[in-house]
Parts: sequence; structure tokens; C-alpha cells
Amino acid sequence: MESPELVALLAGRRVAVLTGAGISTDSGIPDYRGPDSPPANPMTIRQFTSSRAFRQRYWARNHLGWRHMAQTLPNAGHRALAHLERAGVVSGVITQNVDLLHTKAGSRNVINLHGTYAQVVCLNCGYTMSRAALADELEAANPGFTERAEQIGGIAVAPDADAVVTDTASFHFIDCPSCAGMLKPDIVYFGESVRKEIVAQAYSMVEESEALLVAGSSLTVFSGYRFVRQAAALGMPIAIVNRGVTRGDNLATVKVDSGCSPMLALLADELSGLMSA
Repeated sequence: MESPELVALLAGRRVAVLTGAGISTDSGIPDYRGPDSPPANPMTIRQFTSSRAFRQRYWARNHLGWRHMAQTLPNAGHRALAHLERAGVVSGVITQNVDLLHTKAGSRNVINLHGTYAQVVCLNCGYTMSRAALADELEAANPGFTERAEQIGGIAVAPDADAVVTDTASFHFIDCPSCAGMLKPDIVYFGESVRKEIVAQAYSMVEESEALLVAGSSLTVFSGYRFVRQAAALGMPIAIVNRGVTRGDNLATVKVDSGCSPMLALLADELSGLMSA
């Protein structure tokens, strides 16, 4: 389990961290691409915007799924990174996850690359509201929907706060209270781009660090992989902790094929020990 190369690589360096769905699996949020993932087809932005039926299905499922995500707790991996930030080792976290678990664990400098499940935005006028406020309105518009769905069986939740429900045809969703435009979770969908200023912040975080640690990402999606390419172009050491192959393996200085929680907890102990020695 121990990885002396990983400790040696990161010791004495300011580390930027890039995380993906693999860090949250131990909190009970499934991964899209891990070795044990069920096949998942997340909704694309094109589907969401082009079809009222797609939006109805999405909101019905999200209405059930988002609460499960809101109740999810950070695991040892999230806590280890928050601890390393307080200790001055981790300069910040760029996360591809929308689950807010880094923030819940106490990490302060977090860039939510793909947005978060807790906010909703209007695609027409930019109006935002909290997901909790929208939940109250959806509850009022769909009395008994949650109870009926839960009676049918356990709710399976996907990494984007979606839940798997079959009966969505009766669900009433809500348009923007400000302009009657289309409301959407403030999450970057497949086929959508990350906002330029968010990407610029993330590039700066990597540039101001001395090493990059990737935890729990297969780096399949370019939005995360670009930071590995940036670190490589800067000649910066790159460590990857992930179960299974990643797109960045050939750029990694050290690759550890492992789950995130135990390895990050161990890393935090080792690096803290070295600092206090």
C-alpha cells in the first residue's frame, strides 16, 4: 500500500491537486468510468436544451438524487487533502466533481471546474438560485412524488446528482422565476465548455505550484487532462493515484494504482511526519 516514491516526489513541494470521481466513491457516489462502474449515459447539453421531455426526465431524477448528494459526507481522502492544505503542502484543489465534498471536508482553496449540484442557473438571463430553494418549489408542484418513487425501490444516484427513476412523465418542472427561461443545474454538462475564467484560475493554481497530484481521475475528459499537459510542459513532477489506467499515465513521474482514500490518508501522515521531524 505504501508508496515511498509518491512521498519522495511530493515532500518539500507545494502541490496542486486535481481530483475526479474516484475520490468520492468511498463516500458512496459512484464513478462513471472506474473499473466497477455501471454503464452510464449522462445527459448532454444538447439533449437538455432541445427537448422538454428530456428536461422533465432530468428534473424528476435530479429532484430525487440531489438530496442524497447533499447528505453525502467527505471521506478520508477529502479530509487528508484538507489537512495537507492546512499544513501548507497543498496549494489548492481543482475538482471535476460537483459534490462539494472538498469544501465539506474543510479545503478552502477549491476550484469547482464543473460547477456544483447546489446551485441552479437560468440559461436565458443568468438568474441563479440555490438547489434547496428550487426543491421546495418542485415539492409543492409534485406532491407525493418523492414518497411514491421511494416506495417503488431504492434510489440509485449518479455522480451528477441524477437518480435513476422510470416514471417521470407526470413530473412538473419549473422555469426561471425571473424571465421564464430554462433553468439548469449550475453543472457543466457533456458537450458544454468550462467557463474561461475558471480555466484561467486553475491554470494559475498549477503554475504557482511545484508539483501536480491527480487523485481519482481517469483523465478521459480534456477539461481535467489539460492541467496534466500544462504541468508536463512546465517540467513539473506529476503524481497520479487512481484505480486503473489513465490518459495521463505516460506523463506521470509516479503512478500509484490504488483507491484514493487509503493512499491519500497515508500520504498525509507521511508528509506531516516529515514536516514535524
